[in-house]
Amino acid sequence: MRTPFYIFLIFMVFSCKSENFADVIIHNAIIFTAEENNSTYTSIAIKDGLIQDISDSDLSLRNANKDTKIIDAKGQFLMPGFIEGHGHFSNLGKSLQELNLLKTKSWDEIVQLVEERVKTAKPGEWITGRGWHQEKWNAYPGETYYGYPDHKKLSEISPDNPVMLIHASGHGLFANAKAMEMANVSIETADPSGGAIIRNKKGEAIGVFEERAMQVIRSLHQDYLNSIDPDQLHENWKESLELAMDECLKKGITSFQDAGSSFDEIRDYTSMAKNGDLRLRLWAMIRRSSKEMSGKLEGIKTINEGNGFFTCRAIKTEIDGALGSYGAWLLEDYADKDNFSGQNTTSLEEVNKIAQLAKKNNMQLCIHAIGDRGNREILDLIESKYSDQKESRWRMEHAQHLHPDDIPRFKSLGVIASMQAIHCTSDSPFVVARLGEKRAREGAYPWRSLIDAGAIVTNGTDAPVEDVDPLLSLYASVSRKRPDFESPFFPEQAMTRHEALKSYTIVNAYAAFEEDIKGSLKIGKFADLILLNTNLLTCSDEEILDAKVLWTMVNGKIQYQNGE
Repeated sequence: MRTPFYIFLIFMVFSCKSENFADVIIHNAIIFTAEENNSTYTSIAIKDGLIQDISDSDLSLRNANKDTKIIDAKGQFLMPGFIEGHGHFSNLGKSLQELNLLKTKSWDEIVQLVEERVKTAKPGEWITGRGWHQEKWNAYPGETYYGYPDHKKLSEISPDNPVMLIHASGHGLFANAKAMEMANVSIETADPSGGAIIRNKKGEAIGVFEERAMQVIRSLHQDYLNSIDPDQLHENWKESLELAMDECLKKGITSFQDAGSSFDEIRDYTSMAKNGDLRLRLWAMIRRSSKEMSGKLEGIKTINEGNGFFTCRAIKTEIDGALGSYGAWLLEDYADKDNFSGQNTTSLEEVNKIAQLAKKNNMQLCIHAIGDRGNREILDLIESKYSDQKESRWRMEHAQHLHPDDIPRFKSLGVIASMQAIHCTSDSPFVVARLGEKRAREGAYPWRSLIDAGAIVTNGTDAPVEDVDPLLSLYASVSRKRPDFESPFFPEQAMTRHEALKSYTIVNAYAAFEEDIKGSLKIGKFADLILLNTNLLTCSDEEILDAKVLWTMVNGKIQYQNGE
């Protein structure tokens, strides 16, 4: 018996319509889209990992069938997932495996943590940690040298295990006597170009190595790692990535821009994306010397592998170090270190060679520059040799301290100010001491001045230099305050609430050429979104610090749910 045509037609219409039903619908939400129109929506539909629809009415009434998962947001705040605009992904994971010194308040506390680790360490095993910052201690251990203690206490509690503790900035380290002995560091050891071994009045190394001088200890530690079974090392690395993903997803981060990966890491990330092993989206800069990268970039450049879970389309280099370790390259001497203006850690000749590779391979160039001279030198280089790259979205990573004359040049040259708001408030206790009042007021973390001059200003944490938590950086963005200090740091440079939220979403996406696929809640974009218990547009500044991520969704699937 033949099926009547009208029944067949009804079946076809129903079938086509059923294919358009959403996989997930979230309703009864206060939705921040990060789009320019700032429209108010309450409901969003998701299909095949993409945003299918968004509305100010309940989409479950027309976009749902029996298989659609309906989520009642209960009036909570829904927004695009945070995009970490500059961090170090594998180092974040590694920091969760070793001694975490970010919250330590004294040298004695650090020594105590190392002492506990020594008790379980094998003979000759390296003890490593990261996150200490001498400017943030509330107690000092007697005599210091440029604010640093000497190695004696550390060496006494770990006579047989070499110790390497990386400064919070990543631009300095502390080593004990055992590590220095193994590295043959003595009074005769010369400072390398672009680095310094801090010494006492007798010329003896106190244990602190700044910028390029770190390599004498780091290379020794790398030799130790090379002696370990490669399979075990790789397994440890993969475990660290799982820890990093857990930490990011818990804090509402759905995409992470990695500021410096090796060739091996890029290949592993690409493989993980293909295999569906990445639970958040990763965008990476390759970081190697011009010699190592020459002729190899065509095979390493990767865009949207694994349905947008991995991209490598940028190159990272640097011009100077960090302000906290006296490595930022300044136009004038440090206010608290006579006859010293910082470190030019990578020669301009080498930076130019890397810029040539970026242009040749159509990749973004991302240059670490913190001091006002470091920033000026890079702006001068771009203006004189690469003015034709204005549409390439080259980035100044950090751009922390600028001469006022250079602020308008970011817009005119098309250079993105890839900044991390949390650095401002975290560094605020020592910035005026380093720069003096006038330089700090005019050009330290000048977000407002840059934005008003038309520059693109992004946001992030530089994790593990700082806690990867976006809420802490958002609080810094709008308040210019540390949670433990009442006085704001030159509050006239603060962002508005909308600017801050967009700097962590759509602006970060733009800075990676990804604004068409992520960064805002718009039909056709990836369904990467988070639900919070606090309206980040209307709450007080202090309430930002108490906000909780209730769940994190990537590609339409919830990857983290708050168990409270």
